[in-house]
Amino acid sequence: MTIDALHATSVDRDREHRRVLASSFLGSAIEYYDFLLYGTAASLVFGPLFFSNQGPAVALAASFATFAVGYLARPIGGIVFGQLGDRIGRKATLVTTMVMMGLASCLIGLLPTSAQIGALAPILLVLLRIVQGLAVGGEWGGAALMALEHSPKKKRGFSASFANMGGPAGALLATLVFAAFSALPRDEFLSWGWRIPFLLSAALVIVGLFIRMRVSESPLFLEAQKRMDKQKDTKPELAIVTVFRKFRKPLILASTAAVAALAFQTFMATFAISMATETGLSATAVLLCKAAAALVHIFTIGYFAHLSDKLGRKRVLIAGSVLSIALSYPLLMLLGSGSVPLVLAGFLLGNSLLQASMYGPLAAYISEMFGTSARYTGAGLAYQLGATVGGFTPFIAAALWELGRNHVATSGWQQYSMVGVYLVGACVVTIISVALGRETKDTELDGDSSARSV
Repeated sequence: MTIDALHATSVDRDREHRRVLASSFLGSAIEYYDFLLYGTAASLVFGPLFFSNQGPAVALAASFATFAVGYLARPIGGIVFGQLGDRIGRKATLVTTMVMMGLASCLIGLLPTSAQIGALAPILLVLLRIVQGLAVGGEWGGAALMALEHSPKKKRGFSASFANMGGPAGALLATLVFAAFSALPRDEFLSWGWRIPFLLSAALVIVGLFIRMRVSESPLFLEAQKRMDKQKDTKPELAIVTVFRKFRKPLILASTAAVAALAFQTFMATFAISMATETGLSATAVLLCKAAAALVHIFTIGYFAHLSDKLGRKRVLIAGSVLSIALSYPLLMLLGSGSVPLVLAGFLLGNSLLQASMYGPLAAYISEMFGTSARYTGAGLAYQLGATVGGFTPFIAAALWELGRNHVATSGWQQYSMVGVYLVGACVVTIISVALGRETKDTELDGDSSARSV
């Protein structure tokens, strides 16, 4: 092959890598726009609209419980779509999950409230939330793997983090759109304004599908398929069977390693909003603070992922968890301060520093634990099991808040002190898990074993 041909091949490879990163980022952003939009709505409108016969605290807890249902569905989505991704391909599976998420979100935007159809309204809300959970359960693993498996070895952490960067990008978009409509008069916002952000999902999905359809399939998956084709006499086992047979320990360690990052993620996306508005700040002001932090968050995730390419995944994850333990209570003080500048500082601290330091390396760290033939299923299931804990975070935080009000303080940030215990506990789980695991930065990914490191 001539030098010019080699150069052309290298240019094409780089171009395709950039296209895959863009697809991973944008696809994940669209999925999380829909998924986290629900969290914002659960904090601000679902209580009075779908649980209007309850008191404010109970309605908020019930609203957060429906939010958590989506997280319960995510491991199932990780298994179902992981199997499809490991057998028919990453690309086709990601297209399916995106369509599912878009349809569910649009239907939420058209859903009658309990004042219109009674108890059927929250039931339908829960069913659509389950569909959202199944879709995002299949999305993350595929988006992370497409970026990881197209990436040069020394940039795998940074590349895989594009799926994670899509989370705050989607949150930023969801927050800005919801903030714009929350500025409407209260009656109009509760009547129709909250619905528009969900209906806009249809346009975003069309854009996402156009981009996603243009990327190539993962080269590591194609190589694995060739190996399977040469073994036609052997019936391939289900990917989930492979995970439990060969990767039980990585599954446990990966899912528990994700606990702190995902607990902080959900806390900042939901309960932190309720904390800040409880002090008297307007919903619009709080959402704008959250949006500003989300913009910074996108870049800090990439930074900590890049740092893990240099220093190792374990070092960055443990350092981020220790830092989060040290700053959990200052975070609560800022969010409960009743001051817009301090609340902004709280969102910047919680999202852009603490959560990002634990979340940035996570996509590569989890994915590198599994072999190619079961990587989609293993990584997706591990992440979503960790996300299940995160999904219950706002519900748990609401219960701990009530406990704190009854036994610690009736006002001020001290009423949230029990919530701080929960956040610290999540970090301890991650530290122990990562300490027991191995460094994955130099793992070879071209086979069916994740145990080979150089």
